[in-house]
Amino acid sequence: MYKMPMVAIPPPGPKASKIIESHKKYIATTTHDPKHLPLVIERGEGVWLYDVDGNVYLDFASSISASNLGYPTHSEVREIAIEMLKKLGHAAGTDFYNPYQVMLAEKLASIAPGPFSKKVFLCNSGTEANEAAIKLAKFSTKRKYFIAFIGAFHGRTMGSLSLTASKPIQKKWFFPTMDGVVHVPFPNPYRNPWGIDGYEYPNELINKVIEYIDYWVLQHYIPPDEVAAIFFEPILGEGGYVVPPKDFFIELEKLAKRYGILLVDDEIQMALGRTGKMFAIEHFNISPDIISMAKSLGGGVIPIGATIFKAELDFEAGAHSNTFGGHALASMIALKTVEVTGKYLDNVLRLEKLFAEKLYELKEKYSVIGDVRGIGLAWGIEFVKNRRTKEHDINTRNRILYEALKRGLVLLGCGKSCIRIAPPIIISEEEAKIGLEILENALKAL
Repeated sequence: MYKMPMVAIPPPGPKASKIIESHKKYIATTTHDPKHLPLVIERGEGVWLYDVDGNVYLDFASSISASNLGYPTHSEVREIAIEMLKKLGHAAGTDFYNPYQVMLAEKLASIAPGPFSKKVFLCNSGTEANEAAIKLAKFSTKRKYFIAFIGAFHGRTMGSLSLTASKPIQKKWFFPTMDGVVHVPFPNPYRNPWGIDGYEYPNELINKVIEYIDYWVLQHYIPPDEVAAIFFEPILGEGGYVVPPKDFFIELEKLAKRYGILLVDDEIQMALGRTGKMFAIEHFNISPDIISMAKSLGGGVIPIGATIFKAELDFEAGAHSNTFGGHALASMIALKTVEVTGKYLDNVLRLEKLFAEKLYELKEKYSVIGDVRGIGLAWGIEFVKNRRTKEHDINTRNRILYEALKRGLVLLGCGKSCIRIAPPIIISEEEAKIGLEILENALKAL
């Protein structure tokens, strides 16, 4: 394994350029303009990615947290996948029964926060896990409205898209989506409608958001006894890796309980070790009624999603289902992924200090950085043109992405002008330092 990045041919090289052109011709337009991230991945080893032109990159993106255990995946996950392929793949888990989905569901129910009995709906993706959560909330409460947060991303299918409020392009030409969703400000300490410095005055920011939901929404706009659930991300993902004040969810839970509203915790990007705990919401000391998860649950090998919920909220038979839910192979891969993830939580918490120290240092040195925030190995860097006005600097963010890639570091953007730092949780301290050094060199280059 390479211990240093090696970029001999600036991306995109000739082979990469050819594949990108074919991609444009045959693949639906879902990826972004390749100008800033012209990476064509051929294979991976641990935290290292190899492109088709022979370049070697250190990965600080982990496929948007879907490859938390590295590439192609952890050896223990790979072994169980091979073992299961010899035994069983698909077993129609929503029509018949198999022991593998039961084992996974039991494990997920046991690790999810909350001192109550839980059940699990298994599916194929994060957006599908959220669709199940929407239907479960409606079915169990007989209520029709939802509250979600500005900046949140919950998926792109028509139900979950109605909850998403991350980028306008995600909704362009798709109206009408599911009716009955009201969006409210997220308690972003750096950038919020009230201009509050949430780092200095977290309680003031919390109170403003809770007051907005309670007074302006529930007392003026929609009847609280018709609100089924409040959807939230414990840390905004696509919205910029924004960490809310620590006590926010405690106050949100009090509000929800007052009106009998369910809390749905979207952990699709943050679950399974990304923040140093199995679920990011564990940092905030509440127990959601419903949790959705996907991405890293598949170990970087197979698509799988899950909706974990209080057992009392269950569907009736036939109310909701899918074809591949409870897929035997996927269930065993996910079960082993959960087990292996537990071995790396200490590594994440240990490296959190390294990333915090270095990223805050970069903020002090480079005026284009307006804010740095994060937990564990989930960090956001927000670029601005002016620290006083906080005007977004999308151009600098995009240039940093490419400058880093040219030097062998893979990063991804998020929010309006942010870069997310989310390396595989198996990364070593040595590898983390290499990546952080490349990041600073990319900043120096500009």
